[in-house]
Amino acid sequence: MSGAPEVLVHADGSLLAKAVAARTITGLVDALAATGRAHLVLTGGGIGTKVLAELAAAPARDAVDWTRVDFWWGDERFVPVGDPDRNETGARAALLDHISVDPARVHTMNGPDGPDGDDPEAAAARYAAELATVASAGTVASAGTVASAGTVASAGTVASAGTVASAGTASAGTASADGALVPAFDILMLGIGPEGHVASIFPEAPAAYADGQVVSVRNSPKPPPTRISLTFGAIQAAREVWILASGAEKAEAVARALAGEPEDKLPAAGARGTERTLFLLDEPAASAII
Repeated sequence: MSGAPEVLVHADGSLLAKAVAARTITGLVDALAATGRAHLVLTGGGIGTKVLAELAAAPARDAVDWTRVDFWWGDERFVPVGDPDRNETGARAALLDHISVDPARVHTMNGPDGPDGDDPEAAAARYAAELATVASAGTVASAGTVASAGTVASAGTVASAGTVASAGTASAGTASADGALVPAFDILMLGIGPEGHVASIFPEAPAAYADGQVVSVRNSPKPPPTRISLTFGAIQAAREVWILASGAEKAEAVARALAGEPEDKLPAAGARGTERTLFLLDEPAASAII
């Protein structure tokens, strides 16, 4: 993983959203210039959705060839398409409906109206398989083969999605800590809860100990109770992880995450990128560290 996280503080939530949007445009342009493809992981919540709206409104928005960007989600509420609780619903209204995207590169997490029905474990396994399939498109095998992707290990966890034996990876894929193949996310955005959760990994919940890349979450302490989430393994395979926080209610969790508490007790402490980790804050969210 990267070294110590960097902290950047903006005066208020509005300026934070504009700054993150500008940084996102720059990062995507650089990724596209380097590899011809970019992977962006979206987050929901108040500040996450504001960032997407600022992206849609940014004068430099069209500097990005959005048709070559793969969109992923860090987590999703297990509710039907169009439900206002879905992160996808907010992302489409704020950004995706306003730009030209390749629908095949918008990788949504299914809800109960998807092909797996009311089975979040199967939906999680399907997403793990999709991660591995897209990542393996950029994998150059020497003598190795890609293992089967996205099988359910046990209730609430998903087994390694696409492990590779003796293969060299190109820019599209990277091996996570447990050896599974996932896209090398160029930017992975996460919100942070007042108790320190990221994605749908809550403190000392089963997802905090899950193997593989994607996990189903039941009995979430925050409604709705059933969700799908990337695991630490997938998050920590991202090149850059950005934790976005706005508001004084996030200040204590931010300070604890930067202090390096155990990731199972404070999941935001385990959200680290392979190259860079940024805490992008407004002044209220930074009030416990400045």
